[in-house]
Amino acid sequence: MSVDRARLKLYTQIGLSYLALWLLTDLFSNPETFFKKVVNNTWLVAYLVVINFVLFEYAAPFIKLTWKRMLMLPLLFFAFMILYSFGFYAWRSIGIGLHIYFPLRVHESVNKGVAYHMPYSMMSVFFFGIIRYTYDYRKLKADAQQLRIEKQEAELNYLKSQTNPHFLFNTLNNIYSLARDKSDLAPESILQLSKILRFMLYETNGAYIAIEQERKIIDDYIALEKLRYDESLVVNFNTDIEDMKQAIPPLLLIPLVENAFKHGVSETRNQPFVEIHLSVRQRQLSFVVKNSVEGFHGGASGAGVKENIGLSNLRRQLELLFTDFQLSLQPSDSVFTATLKINLASHV
Repeated sequence: MSVDRARLKLYTQIGLSYLALWLLTDLFSNPETFFKKVVNNTWLVAYLVVINFVLFEYAAPFIKLTWKRMLMLPLLFFAFMILYSFGFYAWRSIGIGLHIYFPLRVHESVNKGVAYHMPYSMMSVFFFGIIRYTYDYRKLKADAQQLRIEKQEAELNYLKSQTNPHFLFNTLNNIYSLARDKSDLAPESILQLSKILRFMLYETNGAYIAIEQERKIIDDYIALEKLRYDESLVVNFNTDIEDMKQAIPPLLLIPLVENAFKHGVSETRNQPFVEIHLSVRQRQLSFVVKNSVEGFHGGASGAGVKENIGLSNLRRQLELLFTDFQLSLQPSDSVFTATLKINLASHV
């Protein structure tokens, strides 16, 4: 039978706490024999550490396994009663025989000696049991919390692994259309894409980036998209940011901008436009993206909006990252409005 050293260490620490309480009582009741009590109680607590370790780590789980084993409960109860009574007193006698225990009290008989010492051993059962189960309960909660965090991180990484290739795929399609048309803007579009790739490779691995970096990647993406259109496209991107160093999760806003170009401007024949407003004040983020559309009949409530992979991943990331946010999609016949509001202080 192997011994879990970590658990034995836990019981040793509990035993030291029990010893400290025991000695504190002796210090006030019998100060003249305190130092001898230190030696005696240390010897006795060593026995209690071992016997409580066996009780809670091996005997208690053993009787919970099957009904047959539960039938052994009376026998186990009797055995441990002997260990906590006569066994405890016998351990005292062993210490006296080894000259490492001071016989400060002489008992008229073994039964009286057992009766005198047994309350100390029985009290240890409650002391060890309460602390042990409290420790295990808190550890279980901490492990569950850690597991939940790891699960969220894994899901966030999965969402990013979906969103980033999806974003790059759409961008490469744009460059392909320029190259197919043998446009002189194709080399410039590749240069713009390299900036975005550099950002995604080196700046988005952490949990946060500064809001100014997110603003910069939006600017670069807009510049890349504008290469596909003539001067009829109107893009207006304005910001009202209180602190440019305010931290936000990377690439959180880009899906709404990408959506405006791919599903709005690209399908608009007359007077295409994109209006973007980013505001961050007192940790309240507001991001509004409006773009032209043609012939959308989803209604003002947004009930007919089918979210693509970018928007659905964004919504799930928001659910994992924040407790206070709103993402609304409002279509009409000519304008599609996406509004994102986040209380950045609500980050989980």
